[in-house]
Amino acid sequence: MVRALALAAAAAAEGDIPVGAVVTDASGAVIGEGRNLREVTSDPTAHAEVVALRAAAASVGSWNLAGCTLVVTLEPCLMCAGALLQARISRLVLGAWDEKAGATGSMYDVVRDRRLPVRAEVVGGVRAAESEALLRAFFADRR
Repeated sequence: MVRALALAAAAAAEGDIPVGAVVTDASGAVIGEGRNLREVTSDPTAHAEVVALRAAAASVGSWNLAGCTLVVTLEPCLMCAGALLQARISRLVLGAWDEKAGATGSMYDVVRDRRLPVRAEVVGGVRAAESEALLRAFFADRR
């Protein structure tokens, strides 16, 4: 989560919402990382999670990231929750919950929906205060 928080701060410095993500393999080694790049790239899909998943898939040479963990500073949205399921991520560790758009336990719970053939374990609230502080500061500067 420490690296994800640093990536989130880097996103904020570039004018994007401060969200950072890291993918680790089963041994805990980082195989992909990303930060929000929507403003930088003008790409609506350039969320931190998607950027990290793409990097991890490229790193291992496969879209299938079963056994891997996605660590992210903010609860994933619907798009990102779907992406982590498509990548077969086994575990999600998140910082702050997103009551407005979260899709992994707060507003929706896509990643643990029993109707789907793939599910992910969710561990929430890890260093949540730090993640929330980055978000609050970012939006306070814009109001």
